[in-house]
Amino acid sequence: MNVSDTVHYVFLAAAACFVLGLHLMNHPRTARRGNTLSAAAMAVAIAATVWLVADEGTISRTGWLVLASGGLVGAALGLYAAREVEMTAMPQLVSLFNAVGGGAAALIAVNDLLRIENAGARVSVPGALDIVIGAVTFSGSLVAAGKLQGLVSGAPIVFPGARPLNVLLPASFVAGSVWLVLAPNSRTALYGLVAVALLFGVTLVLPIGGADMPVVIALLNAFTGSAVAMAGFVLDETALIIAGMLVSSSGGILTKLMADAMNRSIAGIMVGGFGTSDSAPATGGTGGVPAQVRSVSADDVAVQLAYASKVVFVPGYGLAAAQAQHELGDLAKLLTGHGIDVSYAVHPVAGRMPGHMNVLLAEANVPYTQLKEMDEINPEFPQADVALVIGANDVTNPIARRPGNAISGMPILDVDKARSVVVIKRSMGHGYAGIDNELYTNPKTGMFFTDAKKGLSELKAAVGEFVG
Repeated sequence: MNVSDTVHYVFLAAAACFVLGLHLMNHPRTARRGNTLSAAAMAVAIAATVWLVADEGTISRTGWLVLASGGLVGAALGLYAAREVEMTAMPQLVSLFNAVGGGAAALIAVNDLLRIENAGARVSVPGALDIVIGAVTFSGSLVAAGKLQGLVSGAPIVFPGARPLNVLLPASFVAGSVWLVLAPNSRTALYGLVAVALLFGVTLVLPIGGADMPVVIALLNAFTGSAVAMAGFVLDETALIIAGMLVSSSGGILTKLMADAMNRSIAGIMVGGFGTSDSAPATGGTGGVPAQVRSVSADDVAVQLAYASKVVFVPGYGLAAAQAQHELGDLAKLLTGHGIDVSYAVHPVAGRMPGHMNVLLAEANVPYTQLKEMDEINPEFPQADVALVIGANDVTNPIARRPGNAISGMPILDVDKARSVVVIKRSMGHGYAGIDNELYTNPKTGMFFTDAKKGLSELKAAVGEFVG
C-alpha cells in the first residue's frame, strides 16, 4: 500500500472519529471526551497531510517554511484563546472561529481556480459555492463579533437602500457564480464574486439586532461547515466533506432550535430590525413603572433563601457580564449543604450564543444535574419558594404571553409563577428587545439593585450567617 492510499484511510478514520466525537458531545458527562477525540483526530489528519505532501515532494523549502510558520502561529493563537479569553468573550471568539473557518475554505477555492487552467465543472461549481458561502461567513462573522464586543452597535443598523441592496447582492453573486462556472479562468468573475460575497456578509448581519445574535452565531456556524464541505469537493477529500457536513447539519439543527425557542422564523430573523443592546436606559414605559418597583437588600434576600425549601436560579447575560458564575456556584453550594433543593433554569437563548449559560456554569463546576432546560423547569416554578434571577431580562418577561409586542409568543421561563421572585440587576435597563419587563413590577418581585458579582458575594455572606 502506497502513502497516498494509507493517508486516505487515515482521513476516513479521522472522519469516523469526528462523528463519534460529535455523538459524545450530546451529554455533559461525555462532552469533554468527545471534544478530545475530535481534536486528536484533527491532529492526526494534519500530520497525515504533511506526510503526504512530503512524500509527493512538490513543495519547496520556502513552502515548508510557510507551512511550518502557519502551523506554529495558528497553534499559538489557539492555545492563547483557549487559556486567556474570558468566558464572557466566548461568543465573540466563536464568531471569530466561524470567520476563520469560512475564510480559509474560500481561500482554498480561490487558490485552486487560480492554479488550475480550464478547471472543469467538478472544481468550478463547488468552488463558486465555496467562495460565496465562505466569504459571506467571513465578513458576516466579523460583523457579528464586532456587535458582541461592542465595536459595532448592537442595535439593528439599517441604512437607506439596505433592503434593495440585500436583494441585489444575492442576485449578483448568483450571476457571478454562473459566470465563473462558464469561464473558470476569468479573473474578473473570480474577484468580483469574492467582493460581492464579502459585501453581502456585512449587509446581511448589520440589520440584525442583539436579541437575535444567538441564532446568527448558530447559522454562521452552519455556513462555515457548508463552506468546508464545498472545499472538500474542490480538493476531492472525503474527510473534509464529512467534517464540513457534520458542522453544517448540526449548526442548521441548532439554528432551527434556537429560532423555535424565540418563536420566530429564521427568515424573519435574517431580515433583521429586531433587538437592541442590553444597555438601553430605563424609561417610564407605560405609566409610572419605576414607582411600582419594590427594592430589597442583601439581608432581605438572604432570609428568604436561608428558609426556603426549593430555590431556582435563573442566569442571564448579566451574570456573564459581571463574571459572577463562581459566586453563584458558591452560593448554590452553601444552600445545598443546608439541605435546600437548588436548580438552574436555562433558557435556550439566554446569553449571546447557544449554550452560553451552560458553558459559563460548567466553568464554575456547577453539577450538570442541576441544570434544567426550559421545558423541564417551567412546571417546577410553582413549587419554588424563591426564584433568583441574575441578569436575565427578556426570557423572563411575562408580556411575551400577550400579543402586540416585540417578544409576543416567545417561550419564556415561568419565573412569575414562583412563590417569591428576586431579581439582581444594576438598573431598570431594558433587555435586547428594548421593552419594560413586567416581572419587575410584580408585587411578589423584589429588585436587588447591584452588580451581580458583588450582590452574590453579599448574599453568600448573609446566608452564611443564618445557616452557619
